[in-house]
Amino acid sequence: MSVPAGPPQGNAVKTMEPRQRRTVVTPSHGEGAGGKAVSSPQPRGFAARLIRWHKRHGRHDMPWQNTTDPYRVWLSEIMLQQTQVTTATPYYERFLRHFPRLADLAAAPVEEVMALWSGLGYYARARNLHACAQAVMREHGGEFPRHPDVIAGLPGIGRSTANSIATFCFGAQAPILDGNVKRVLCRAFGIEGFPGNSVVEKRLWRLAGELMPKREGGVYNQAQMDLGATVCTRGKPRCDACPLDDICVARAAGRTGELPEPKPRKTIPQREATLLVLCHDGRILLETRPPAGIWGGLLSLPELPEATDARQWAAQRFACRVIAVAPAPTLEHAFSHFRLRISPLLLDVEPQSAAMESGLRWIAGDDLAAAALPAPVRRILEALQASGSSPLLSRKR
Repeated sequence: MSVPAGPPQGNAVKTMEPRQRRTVVTPSHGEGAGGKAVSSPQPRGFAARLIRWHKRHGRHDMPWQNTTDPYRVWLSEIMLQQTQVTTATPYYERFLRHFPRLADLAAAPVEEVMALWSGLGYYARARNLHACAQAVMREHGGEFPRHPDVIAGLPGIGRSTANSIATFCFGAQAPILDGNVKRVLCRAFGIEGFPGNSVVEKRLWRLAGELMPKREGGVYNQAQMDLGATVCTRGKPRCDACPLDDICVARAAGRTGELPEPKPRKTIPQREATLLVLCHDGRILLETRPPAGIWGGLLSLPELPEATDARQWAAQRFACRVIAVAPAPTLEHAFSHFRLRISPLLLDVEPQSAAMESGLRWIAGDDLAAAALPAPVRRILEALQASGSSPLLSRKR
């Protein structure tokens, strides 16, 4: 794609003119949004700097490194989407203990996969992970495809993830563009605009492709991610330790705190929900959420419809006699696009029938730790278990 000429309009990409410039050259990749050629670091020198830096200062001991096994690399790439390394690492190691091979993951029930993912968030990743493993077994004979375009056609794998797998495992020279890389490129080249905007993202993809070296693609891609994660961080970047310090446009202009531009602010809506904690003989009634939507496929507490009496609804819906109802402490949980205030109600019940509807399960309090629960639901139940004033979870008649 060519960078549009003329004055910027709407979401057009702008390339910043620095107030001070050091060791820069005129690039071959086009013009700025205003039609004027913009100076930027020389592409070849850019990659070479990062490769040299990574060999001395990059991360080399993460559990998914030093392997060309596409299953392990793919698993780490999915877990690290919108998740920090320190959070993802124990999940990664636990997954490999349970599913040491892709075939093991594909053969497992999706409920088992969701249980292992519980607490990591963005649960569509887990459902797609399972679906992808099955697709590789079904469509590729259990062998991960080698070409980035074919990998990108698998469930839950986008262009950047596909390129990472192909680069690290199969020696491809394919650019990546995760959040860390976007931040490095926006600052180094002074690219304005929100990186998630389609016009800005296309510009970044083009630039990433031009910067891609002909050799050591895996080292270079890892270097970009490591630089963004450890040096060119979102807050308080360590510019003095950066191999791009003397050619960084944002650094020269004193705008590292402004680039990349944040996502335009929107008012985050507040939603309310009442979840029912039905207790009987030390067990909790849980239901499986629909596959799509919030907490899809996980076990959760039943949600009380609005303007509905909890005692009557629970008695009819779950064929039980409600002995007592008591409120539990509220909890607030932030999703990416709204905030949810949860008001739990604790119900002591006596089931009137042994028959259960599909998707409903009574689970003992001791088994909750291994259940596939959303993080806020787990917090609610753990708080009730720890509360001396709410003994229903542990009481047996």
